[in-house]
Amino acid sequence: MKIVMIPGDGIGPETMTVCSDVLTTISEKLDLHLELIHEIAGHDSLKKYGSTVTEQLLATVKAADGLILGPMATYDFKDETKGEINPSKFFRKKLDLYANIRPARTYPKVPTKMNPFDLVVVRENTEGFYADRNVESGNSEILVTPDVGISLRRITRECCIRIAKSAFELAMTRKKHVTLVHKANVLKITDGLFLDCCAEVAKSYPEVTVDDHIVDAMMAHVVRNPERFDTIVTTNMFGDILSDLTAELSGSLGLGGSLNAGDHYAMGQAAHGSAPDIAGQDIANPFSIITSASMLLNWLGQKYQQPNYLQAAKYIARATEQAIDALEVTRDIGGQLGTKATGDCFVRRLRTM
Repeated sequence: MKIVMIPGDGIGPETMTVCSDVLTTISEKLDLHLELIHEIAGHDSLKKYGSTVTEQLLATVKAADGLILGPMATYDFKDETKGEINPSKFFRKKLDLYANIRPARTYPKVPTKMNPFDLVVVRENTEGFYADRNVESGNSEILVTPDVGISLRRITRECCIRIAKSAFELAMTRKKHVTLVHKANVLKITDGLFLDCCAEVAKSYPEVTVDDHIVDAMMAHVVRNPERFDTIVTTNMFGDILSDLTAELSGSLGLGGSLNAGDHYAMGQAAHGSAPDIAGQDIANPFSIITSASMLLNWLGQKYQQPNYLQAAKYIARATEQAIDALEVTRDIGGQLGTKATGDCFVRRLRTM
């Protein structure tokens, strides 16, 4: 299978080098026959092509079997007329990657003030409060006067139904517990629609326990007792904020992997940003992108019924646990290694499994 690798900006090239080594190693070990296609987006693409992403790149991704996207300097890209397109948004919209799956869990050797927990946030990815993906013209923010701005929120039945199905399907492989997160006490129509759709989908999963929390209360519950939760489903912006919180509660945002999945395509993507303040210093944590790659392999294994891909994802997850337990990790999670050394140790561990 062909996987497009885009390193991104900031710390992206450093962490993506580790990810490429991991994928090459697991491919050789389990005969995955992976072909890694290295492409560029973000600042490098803007300099070379005049745009952070190109239609040719999209064609390359569509012709491949999967995509791994490194962190992007999204805040730098403000004017699409100058080619400053948010690459993450671009692929999510163009490939209809409506489900953003973001797991978070604790590890015994990673310092944290939390009780042990293992949960996953299922975030709707294509609408909500995100102004860059709500209307055909491309932006739903309106500057009425120099002192008045309006931003529109779009919520549709179709998108609510399919993200709810994604969450309930995932819950069936876990602890069969789904928590709905919303603000229906204020957003009565839009979050009311979200809750109605989730209730409709829940009827097909009678084995699953369902509860719900208002988003502000949910933040307090997650900080106090994250172990209460298993599969959490919510709309776009709430899910973005909540999943960053849960990743950090696990010990570091650098542990936060994610998968953006649709019916036909999927993209592994580190949950953190490009961190330009530490770029090039060999201190970035590569586990977020490693975990994201593992999630992509698992998705490919399920989609194409390839047991060796499912096994590859399990090997990477097991190697992650063992590496963290042995403190063969970067300093942000209790180790003393740099990015490259962490990757080298991880590859050696994979080879001997």
